[in-house]
Amino acid sequence: MNEQTTTLLHRLVTEKVVPGVSYAYLHQGQLQTEVFGDAQLVPTVEPLKKGALYDLASLTKVIGTTTVILKLAEQGALKIDDPVAKYLPKFTDERVTLRHLLTHTSALSGYIKNRDELNATELMAALYTLKPAAWLGKKVVYADIGLILLGQIIEQFYQYPVQQVITKEVLAPLNMSDATFTPEKARCVPTELTAKRGLIKGVVHDPKAYVLKEHCGSAGLFASLADLVTFTKWMLAPEKNTAVLQPQTIVNLFADQTPTKTLKRSLGWDLRYDSTNTPCLYHTGFTGTFMLLDQKGQNALIVLSNRVHPTADNEEFLVRRDEIVASYLSEKDQ
Repeated sequence: MNEQTTTLLHRLVTEKVVPGVSYAYLHQGQLQTEVFGDAQLVPTVEPLKKGALYDLASLTKVIGTTTVILKLAEQGALKIDDPVAKYLPKFTDERVTLRHLLTHTSALSGYIKNRDELNATELMAALYTLKPAAWLGKKVVYADIGLILLGQIIEQFYQYPVQQVITKEVLAPLNMSDATFTPEKARCVPTELTAKRGLIKGVVHDPKAYVLKEHCGSAGLFASLADLVTFTKWMLAPEKNTAVLQPQTIVNLFADQTPTKTLKRSLGWDLRYDSTNTPCLYHTGFTGTFMLLDQKGQNALIVLSNRVHPTADNEEFLVRRDEIVASYLSEKDQ
């Protein structure tokens, strides 16, 4: 399947853009997967193995936090257009809604001094003080803040850490058996080699998630390629498992859900359009992960890599990622 896209994926490794790649294509019930390259380059070279666990980074936002928020909305516990302050009294700006957070249109901005030196309590206190800029609701600027705040809202309802909620309400009922926030280090693909933390392996790479730990809704999930195939199969055919969400809730994601309905983002997910203008759900993770889902055509692309290993200074990957997505969108239905 998708010969042109497959060639581009292999070039990521042969041209040393990433150490290794695990990918999957789904097409109308067919599945193609491949694992190649290395898991680790330093301090020793280690080959990439099938079943390895990846730090999914921001894919946590859509697999976990967004899904739980949608579940709460289905149950009538909250409304997407409610103000954030209704659920988080420490967040005092009444103009910002859950929809703004989910669609990255909240315009929350402000400099947080010494951000990476703050502990979890100090970091959350700083986030609660942020105010929206004048363009609230009018444009998309991607940020972690929104999904961190949504994680705090989830904790208000469940009264236990958001990552535990995601495990119980999403990962377990979907039988994502390897997906976890507390992975076995030996199974993990390492991320960055840093002066401060050494070789990061089996522990979340994202600095905010590292501080907030189990209270972080924006990053922290580790999973195998098989887990993401399981999740994707559910998203493409949600009627086969209604334990998490009703099928119509997922169908509604394949449409612009921004306040203006013109900014090409859904709730949690980004949107990409193919040559027939069919909307596809899309999301990336900083560590080198991305996925694209086409429910109408019953297609999906899942790519897992550790493009931040051994260093996060890897702009070439971002260029290649866009090329891969464009290629896939052009050939997925052929």
